[in-house]
Amino acid sequence: MADVTCVRCKQTRAPIPFKPFPNERGDRLLAEVCNICWGEWLKLQQQLINHYGLNLREQRAKDMLYAQLDQFLATSAPQS
Repeated sequence: MADVTCVRCKQTRAPIPFKPFPNERGDRLLAEVCNICWGEWLKLQQQLINHYGLNLREQRAKDMLYAQLDQFLATSAPQS
């Protein structure tokens, strides 16, 4: 797959290697997020799950993570 211009870091990089969700959100992430920012999200997601003791079988926990994901991607990554 061709490189993507990431909505978070605004750089052109390798995309996520797989579609993370089987829906429109997954299509959008695959097309708009680079692999580096996705890796940063996965680390933050794990921290959120552990910190809040989220049970991912509960819809409320999933909704919270989706909201955090949207907020994470809307925030520009620090430029190095």
